[in-house]
Amino acid sequence: MMLDIEVAGAGAAGDAFDPTRIETAATAALEAVAAFDAETAVELGVHIVDRAESARLNGAYRDKPYATNVLSFPADVRLPGFAALGDLVICAPVVEAEAEAQGKTLSAHVAHMVAHGVLHLLGFDHIGDDEADVMESAERRVLARLGYDDPYLERD
Repeated sequence: MMLDIEVAGAGAAGDAFDPTRIETAATAALEAVAAFDAETAVELGVHIVDRAESARLNGAYRDKPYATNVLSFPADVRLPGFAALGDLVICAPVVEAEAEAQGKTLSAHVAHMVAHGVLHLLGFDHIGDDEADVMESAERRVLARLGYDDPYLERD
């Protein structure tokens, strides 16, 4: 699999939102679930936004007018040798606040949000308990591949 990723808005958000780190997390998510064969070219857009833009998009597309950590907008275009996954919108201030509140490093939480969003683009969900178990298991595999702790461990 060859990932072609465009990361917009990362420069103002700090090192944890570095495009190379985001690409590494997205690649790990795709590889953890063996989403594509080695010859497939995969496109993904990632947009790092502020609270106002996140709230605007969450309100417009999910009828929830507040900022959220990550939104996934699937393109789901698959052709022989090519796949357009879609776009992720990550709200830097929300992710930063969550990392602090959960006692995680910002880099680990950004990687988790990228993996979480990519899995949504691939059709994973967490509405029901069984779906959540499958998705969380995949997220744990991704974070372990990246050298991070289980994102669902309770921290003191």
